[in-house]
Amino acid sequence: MDKKNTTIIICCAGMGTRLGIGTPKALLNINNKPLIIHQLELLKDFEDIRIVVGFQADKVIETVKKYRKDIMFVFNYDFENTGPAASLSKAMKNSRKYIISMDGDVLIKSYDFEKFINYKEECLVVTEEKSDEAIFVDVENNKAIQFNLNNRYIWSGIVKIESQRLKNRNDYIYKMIEPLLPLPIINLRTKEVNTQEDYERLVDWLNINDKN
Repeated sequence: MDKKNTTIIICCAGMGTRLGIGTPKALLNINNKPLIIHQLELLKDFEDIRIVVGFQADKVIETVKKYRKDIMFVFNYDFENTGPAASLSKAMKNSRKYIISMDGDVLIKSYDFEKFINYKEECLVVTEEKSDEAIFVDVENNKAIQFNLNNRYIWSGIVKIESQRLKNRNDYIYKMIEPLLPLPIINLRTKEVNTQEDYERLVDWLNINDKN
């Protein structure tokens, strides 16, 4: 992947109401470190990183700036009435050839992230790791063909796509991607946090003592 030709967009404007923690999920304490910092550590070699903020934007900005000062912040002031697709739509203006979109509530193991960024074309990251309230993906011949309600594969919230192919929406990012299917998939280990049970599984998952 050409990192200089790629824009990273992390959408974390929402209120995280399903989790009920009173702060953005990007600020969740994961092993004594905010979730957003775990993400930025994976992205240390990328130049164009944009974080979409809304709910408690000042706290997210303050946390990020303590770690890295060259991040662009994009504001979704209507975060209470719009979905993550509205955040992505605002942030992708004047982006580079490729966009990598990541939800602000997802983590990926570093070894798997290396496999993802080394993939040279468009792709959709899927996982088989359990997550509550997940979006499932139908797969044929190693390509995502549609989103549905129940399947083996779960969309991770991570996608790499050519920026010019994305059209603005106000609801969900998978709805932005759906017209562009089929897309090649990469099946990786990721965890998304939607509920308290997801959070507990994520902490246990990161603490597994493996070499990857």
